[in-house]
Amino acid sequence: MAAAAAELTAHPSAQFAASFYRRRPGHAAVQEPLRVAARRRPAAAMRIICRAAEARGSEELGSKKGRRKEPLRRGEVSARLPVPDHIPRPPYVGTDGLPEVCPDRQMHDGESIARMRAACELAARVLQYAGTLVKPSVTTDEIDRAVHQMIIDAGAYPSPLGYGGFPKSVCTSVNECTCHGIPDSRALQDGDIINIDVTVYLNGYHGDTSRTYLCGDVDESAKQLVKVTEECMMRGISACKHGASFKEIGQRISEHADKYGYSIDPFIGHGVGSIFHCEPIIWHTYDYEPGFMVAGQTFTIEPTLSLGSTQCVVWDDGWTAVAVDGSLSAQFEHTVLVTGDGAEILTRCQ
Repeated sequence: MAAAAAELTAHPSAQFAASFYRRRPGHAAVQEPLRVAARRRPAAAMRIICRAAEARGSEELGSKKGRRKEPLRRGEVSARLPVPDHIPRPPYVGTDGLPEVCPDRQMHDGESIARMRAACELAARVLQYAGTLVKPSVTTDEIDRAVHQMIIDAGAYPSPLGYGGFPKSVCTSVNECTCHGIPDSRALQDGDIINIDVTVYLNGYHGDTSRTYLCGDVDESAKQLVKVTEECMMRGISACKHGASFKEIGQRISEHADKYGYSIDPFIGHGVGSIFHCEPIIWHTYDYEPGFMVAGQTFTIEPTLSLGSTQCVVWDDGWTAVAVDGSLSAQFEHTVLVTGDGAEILTRCQ
C-alpha cells in the first residue's frame, strides 16, 4: 500500500492521512497542493505516512496528455465486511487514528523471514486472483468482496480494513485515481486501467503488493504506461543488495521513466513486516533517502508513474487521490527482502 512522506507547507493532500480531511467535510479539492521538500526528509515523515501532492507548476494543470474523456465518478460504498473473531487483528484495528510511522527498520531472523514469506505468498496469490476478475461491467466492490473472502478463508486479515478508518479490504485505483481508491458500485469500463493493492496480515506479519491491470480494449498509450511502470519497479529492485545505497533505487527508476517522459508521483515505499508502515522510506525519484541497505531488511518498492501532472486532489472520502489534470496513473509494488548479493521478491507468484 503506497505512501509518501512530505513537509506540510500548505494544504495536507494526503493518502492514508485522510484524518486531515475528515475534519473538513466537503473538501473534494485542494486549492494549494502540498509541496514536497527535495533532498531533506522532514520530521513529519516520522509521524505521518501520507500522499503528498507534488507542486509541478501551473503549466501542467492544463495538460491534456492522457486525459480521460469521462472523469472518474464515485459510486456507492457498501458496508464494511465482517472478519471472523478467531482471525488475529493488527494492533491498529478498532481505532480511527492513523498509526504513527515506526522509526525502527524491520530486521528478520530465520523464523520471521519464514512468516514474511508466507504472508507475502498469500498476498501474491490473492492479487493474482483479483486480476482475473478485471472485466468490463465488474464493480470494484465485487473485487473487494472476492479478495476479502479469499483472505479470511486463508485465516488472514485484510490489512487495509480499519487502517486509519479505511472502510474496505483492498484499494482499487482506476484511471486517474493515483492511489487508495475505495471499492464501490462503479462498474469497470472497456479501456479502463486499474491498480489493485493487496495487503494481508498473517501470523503477525504483513505482505504487501499491487499491480495495474488492463480492462478490455486499452489504448496503446495506457498499455505503454503500464508496461514501463512495471519495468521501473523491476529496475528499482535490481538496485537492492546488502550495502547498496537507498538512493540507487530512485535513480534507476527515474532514469527509465525519463526515457518515456513520464512523471513519477511522490508516493513512497516503506519498511514492512510485523508493522505495516515503518522505516526505511523508499523514494522512487532521484537522490532522496540517505543510508544503506542491510541484509535481512524488508520493504516495498512501488513506483507510481503518470502521463501528466503529479498534482492530486483528495476526495471528501478522505482517501481517494485523483490527478488534477485527469491523467492516467499506473503503479506496481513488490515486497522485497535484502540479501547479501541482491534481493528476494517475496510477493512474486510462484
